[in-house]
Amino acid sequence: MSKKLFVGNIAWSASEDDLRNLFTQQGEVEDLVILKDKFTNRSKGFGFVTFTSDEDAATAISELNGYNLNGRDLVVNEAKPPRRDRY
Repeated sequence: MSKKLFVGNIAWSASEDDLRNLFTQQGEVEDLVILKDKFTNRSKGFGFVTFTSDEDAATAISELNGYNLNGRDLVVNEAKPPRRDRY
C-alpha cells in the first residue's frame, strides 16, 4: 500500500528532480510534486512524495527529516488528509 509524505521547508532553488534523486535513495517513489504558485510558477516551498510501501516511507521520514537540501532543513512527515471544513 502506498504512503504519502508531506515535505516542507523546500528551498525555492530545489527542483522536483533534486527531490526525486534524494527520495529514491530511500525506496521506490510512486509520485512526487512540489506545489507552485499558479500566477508566478514559483515554488510554494512544500510538496508531497508518495512511496509504494509504508516501510520505504518510514525510512524516508527517519532519514530525511532535518536533511539539509540547498541550504534548508527539510521537514518530512506523514501527510494528513485534506481539510474539508474550508469555505
